[in-house]
Order: sequence, then C-alpha cells, then structure tokens
Amino acid sequence: MTSNDSPSRSTTALQVLGLIAILLLFFVSIELMGDSFKLMGKGFAQTLLETTSNPFVGLFIGILATSLVQSSSTVTSMTVGLVAGGGLTIAGAIPIVMGANIGTSVTNTIVSLGSITRKDEFRRAMAGATVHDFFNLLAVAVLFPLELLFHVVSGTAAVLTDALAGVGGTKLLSPLKLITDPVADGVISLMQQNGVAVLVAGLLLLFISLRYLVKLLKTLVLGRSEELLHKYIFGPPAIALVFGMLITIMVQSSSITTSITVPLVAAGIVTVAQIYPFVLGANIGTTITALLAGLALAASGEPAAIAGLKVAFAHLCFNVFGILLFLPIKFLRNIPIRLAEALGNLAVKNRGYAIGYILVVFFVLPLLAILFTRNLDIGYDPPVPDALERAFPDTTAVDTTVTSQRLVFKP
Repeated sequence: MTSNDSPSRSTTALQVLGLIAILLLFFVSIELMGDSFKLMGKGFAQTLLETTSNPFVGLFIGILATSLVQSSSTVTSMTVGLVAGGGLTIAGAIPIVMGANIGTSVTNTIVSLGSITRKDEFRRAMAGATVHDFFNLLAVAVLFPLELLFHVVSGTAAVLTDALAGVGGTKLLSPLKLITDPVADGVISLMQQNGVAVLVAGLLLLFISLRYLVKLLKTLVLGRSEELLHKYIFGPPAIALVFGMLITIMVQSSSITTSITVPLVAAGIVTVAQIYPFVLGANIGTTITALLAGLALAASGEPAAIAGLKVAFAHLCFNVFGILLFLPIKFLRNIPIRLAEALGNLAVKNRGYAIGYILVVFFVLPLLAILFTRNLDIGYDPPVPDALERAFPDTTAVDTTVTSQRLVFKP
C-alpha cells in the first residue's frame, strides 16, 4: 500500500507546487496589468480627480480613473489624500469613490477573456466576472440618487468620522505583495517602464497562467478539497462574505480577490451564485486601505485630514448599504446573478460583445458622460462632521459645495 500511495502523494505534491507557481504567475500578471495602466494613465487619472464640477462628473471620473489604473484602493487612497491635502472637496470626492467601485471590476472582466477560445469555459468565466460589475452598477443606480437627495451615505459617514477621528490608523503589510511586487518591478525595469510593453507582458502571462490554472484546479479541487471549498469559502452567504472581506484585507487588492474566482467558475468548480457574496465581501475589504490612511491622517486633528477620513468612511458605508440592499432578499440577490449569466450566454454567441462591453462600460460611456454633464449645475452639499463644524463655525470656511475650487481651511 505504501508503494502505491507514494507515487500518488508525490504527484499530488508536485501538482500543489505547480498550482502555487501558476497562482503566483497569475497574481504577477494582474499586478503587471495594473502597473501598465498606472504607467500610461496615472497622471491623467490624478488630473481627472482634481477636476470634478458636479456629482455626476465625479461619479464617472471615479469609474474612468479606476478603470485606467485598475485599482480602487489606489484611486480611493489618492482621493482621500487629495481631500486631506486640500486639493479636492468632500462633495467632489464622495461620488468619485462610488464610481471607483464600478471601475475596479474591470480587472476580473479582462481576466475572463483568458478563456475566450473555450466556449463553455468562457460562458462561465464571463458570468463569474461580471456578477461583480452588475452588483456595483445596481448599487450605484440606487444609492447615488438617494445620496444626492437624502445624504444617506455622507450623513452616516459624518457620524462615524466624529466617533473615530482620533483613533489613528496602521499600515497593513500584504504578504502577497512582498512576493509579487519585486517580480513585477523586475519585469517593468526590463521593459524600461514602457506601459504598453508591460501591458503586453501582463496579458501574455495572464493567458498562460489561466490556461494551466483551470486545468490544475479541476485536477486538485476534488473530493474533500472541493467539499471544504463549498462548505466554507464559498459556503453560506455570511461565511463567504467574511472570507471575501478577510482575504481582500490580507492581499490589499479586491482585483486579486475577485479575479481568482473567475478561473474557479470557468472550471465549473463553483457557481456564480456561490461567488456572489464572496466578491461583495471583497468590496468591503478594499475600503480598508483608504480607511486606515484616513484614520492615520485624522489622528493629527487637522481639519482637512478629518474631511479625508469622512470620504474614506463614505466608501465603506456605500459598500455596506449596497450589500444590505442586494444580498439578504432573494429576489434582489438574484438580479445581478441573472444579468451576469445572460451576458455570459450573449458573449459566447459573439466574442465581440465581451470586448465591446469592457470598452463601452468602463471607458467610452464614462468619458462621454463626463463631456456631456460637466456643465450641469447640480446642488450637492453633504453633511460636515461635527469636528469640522466646531473648528470652523463659519461654514464658508469649509468649502463642501460642488465647485472646481480647492478645499481651503481658513485660519
């Protein structure tokens, strides 16, 4: 029995090592894609963030800027920093972080294209990738008007800011990034920081890693391993939600957390319905980076830093409210799932629909919306935390109106 078990165990060990290597390659490919867009568009993204003229422009700038740099953590942290530094108003920042939620899901949708040559696999991959998109789109469609009319997000954020402004923050250290960042930096140096070349390298690694990742997952995730996967990580919605949140906090990237679900769905190991609460948990986990940055800045007591913390809390509140709307009630929970499955079926009939969907939703529509709504005069005056009101009784000292001016705190 020992002699029979030995080859089996050694084969399994080799498969596990192979899976780890392929996963690291997969994570490096995602890192490279994000870095390539930062090399090509980060300056443009920052310029976008500083030019909000009304909440609609802010919303679509959040989508476009995050799609360009492929990281909501980067955009929201940058937004919090701009508010804390006086470069952006609270009223301009809150719509941006809402839009960032939509833009961040572009990465896992691009990842689904790795299965484009395999019909059934691609149908499942596209559905698994876009369930995150549809949830974020629906959450914005409901909560953005409610915020403009009743300040449901900013009002709650103001209360939390007053309660926790003096707590302080801690910088998280992602163990995964300790491995992937040096490799990605090496590739970027090899490509002489050419954004296009880095993007091509990232896409090549993505397609190669996905091809073997799906095969290895099918081989390894069977029997007890599959049972544990279904029972815990993608088990009951509450447990899956917590796992998605914790894993995203550890790796500090919702793009990585949600992208790893795509090959699992593509391989038929889990369903779209199973990963749905997991990716919603990732939405909460991704707010932690900006929140900790905001807490650390606000601990100084500087008014602008407190304003930045409010924006970070607004991002957290937006995600929590979206989950409370679209997860507990079965009818509402099924809407993003059904839309994602329908898009998967459509994309299989014509692969052009998948590419067109990515270009239109994440780039073309936001750009057109910015151009056509930039001159609209829309009043939006979110509540100011009590800490700012006490520091500056003269409300004109805290510019929270929708203007293109800088946020200035008068002495």
